[in-house]
Amino acid sequence: MAVFRFLRDYLASCGGIGYQRLSLSSGLLAVALPIGAAHAAEPDAREIFAPLAYPQPVNVYHSSSGTPGPQAWKNRADYDIHVQIDPATHVLSGSETLTYTNNSPDALSSLWVQLDQNLYALGARASFATPRWLRQHTDGVVIDTVVVQDNGQETPVSPLVSDTRMQVPLARDLTANGGKLTLKISWHYPIPAEWGGRTAYSQDRDGEVYEIAQFYPRMAVYDDVRGWDTAPYLGQEFYLEYGDIDYSVTVPKGFLVVGSGALTNPEDVLTAQERSRLADAAKSETRVLIRTEADVKALVEQVQQGTQTWRFHMGNTRDVAFVASPALLWDAAKLDLPPLEGADTKNSLPRLAMSVYPAEAAGEKKWDRSTDYVKHAIEYFSGKWYPYPWPNAVNVGGHGAAMEYPGIVFDGKEDAGAQLFWVTTHELGHGWFPMIVGSNERRHAFMDEGFNTFIDMYASEHFNHGEFAPKHDVEFAPQTGQPADDIVPVLKDEGAPALMTAADLVPEKYRHPVTYFKGAYGLQLLREEILGPQRFDRAFRRYIALWAFRHPTPSDFFRMMESEGGEDLSWFWRGWYFKNWGPDYALRSVSYVNGNPSQGALVHVKNKGWLPLPVVLAVTWMDGSSARVLIPTETWYQKNDVTLQIPGKQAIRSAVLDPDHKIPDLDRGDNAFVVKTDVFHKDTASNTTTRITSP
Repeated sequence: MAVFRFLRDYLASCGGIGYQRLSLSSGLLAVALPIGAAHAAEPDAREIFAPLAYPQPVNVYHSSSGTPGPQAWKNRADYDIHVQIDPATHVLSGSETLTYTNNSPDALSSLWVQLDQNLYALGARASFATPRWLRQHTDGVVIDTVVVQDNGQETPVSPLVSDTRMQVPLARDLTANGGKLTLKISWHYPIPAEWGGRTAYSQDRDGEVYEIAQFYPRMAVYDDVRGWDTAPYLGQEFYLEYGDIDYSVTVPKGFLVVGSGALTNPEDVLTAQERSRLADAAKSETRVLIRTEADVKALVEQVQQGTQTWRFHMGNTRDVAFVASPALLWDAAKLDLPPLEGADTKNSLPRLAMSVYPAEAAGEKKWDRSTDYVKHAIEYFSGKWYPYPWPNAVNVGGHGAAMEYPGIVFDGKEDAGAQLFWVTTHELGHGWFPMIVGSNERRHAFMDEGFNTFIDMYASEHFNHGEFAPKHDVEFAPQTGQPADDIVPVLKDEGAPALMTAADLVPEKYRHPVTYFKGAYGLQLLREEILGPQRFDRAFRRYIALWAFRHPTPSDFFRMMESEGGEDLSWFWRGWYFKNWGPDYALRSVSYVNGNPSQGALVHVKNKGWLPLPVVLAVTWMDGSSARVLIPTETWYQKNDVTLQIPGKQAIRSAVLDPDHKIPDLDRGDNAFVVKTDVFHKDTASNTTTRITSP
């Protein structure tokens, strides 16, 4: 019988705690166990694998397979918006015509509109719920007029404003199943400075930059879960309705305006040279400068008179945003995507990846590469998951909002290198979650940030042969770049909220570790360790396609992945999404059949964790040959211990659970049986002696 000795160096690397001595009995070599290690309650299979009741019940709107039900509907909000910015006062004023279509089965007695600029008003709920908004304030948005137009008749109304919401009472109910009316709203508000975060003006070397978002009264969502979803804006995210948006921005002449959608009047606002350069960009795989540093300098030095109005169109979108400034450079390259069809055929320009940024942000490892990153993100996500539905994609080098909107994202002019790639890819990835798949960000943050971090993690591996891989930032695997190791402190943290926790209830310290990192890593585990890439990708693509421009709930996602993935995943949803459970396996012992290595080995594995992910057992024999066995989740349906018989003809040198660190085992100190043999051995026939060394 071969004799084994643990490698003290290896065990010390697993935590540096004391170990019990090796015992030898009946051919059994018992694995050393950590002394003083904390142990949770014994896993209970009846609880782990119990049926899971999803929050959203199956009904005619949400099917049991996770698809939209046979009577699924969605309302629609179309906008015609006109705004202008006065740089002298930093005031934005505007008017809009909002056409709302009620496709629900319910008559509506009033409409609810979101006024997100009231976030900054003194006394706003966000000032108390989110302390960072307490520092400075504006007067919020001032609603000048609201007029309801119904059946050709216009009626002024007095709306009821409550924090970041406005209720518009109707003289008669808006009829169900296609009823339509129009709101005409005029408003103005002071634009906050950089402290405004997602919407602000800032000062660059050559002038002010206005990053404008949440700038117009936006329809709240009336859905089949809550009716009107009127959760106040507390500084987190958004929940919006889809429609077509035409908008215009009037600014001083010499300003550049770049926004969501397609510029529809380039001949009115661009020089002949700029239009020619855009045409060149539409044929170029690499960036073409549209507005250069020399162009900006000439505009700054020349006094500009009057204003210009820039007009944009964005089809089938939930929102728009834009940037306006005289100080921005502008470059672009073509997007290798098919031409748009349908309502967007009126777009006059080809589909482009664009970047706008101040001259001080330019540089070989800085914003000179931004458009390359934009182009890659849009083309990669389109090919991998779902086609990008809008004409252009824009990256803005601004004061550092790191915020996403359909067709445009606001990033930081100081970003460079890997950080610029990661933030660009992440913010543009939001074009898919939640801009295409319209989940409720205000309530289910992991369906937004987690899903998006998941897809841009793979984009890091894909770009330029992994130039910026693995993704290793505040959003994902922030300590070591190894998610299975970096997530363990989160799983062990008793204060960490579950993924299903409402977005506004997640403390800031856990927002990235839980919502982003844990949300993304959960999908990676589901893809790579549970379903496998082929089954996962097919199911995930179907989820995106069926819920594009709709409002799925977490229950829809869970059911879709089970139905299309072909697995009962209730144990995984419960442990990873509803709880903070993790896997924890121990390799208890290695012995041999009848004490004889030539008859095969017996490996005793124990489950100590409440999230029994599939785990790999890697066995290496004395001659260096090896084999792997996948221990499936079903192993633990009725027990927490299993002894595996491993065929072989010789002694085992090592046995290791999860050798590649693919799963977040809570305690790796008992995952390995590693031995070293000092053999001065002769069997009886050859007069061999055996020397046994113990730790």
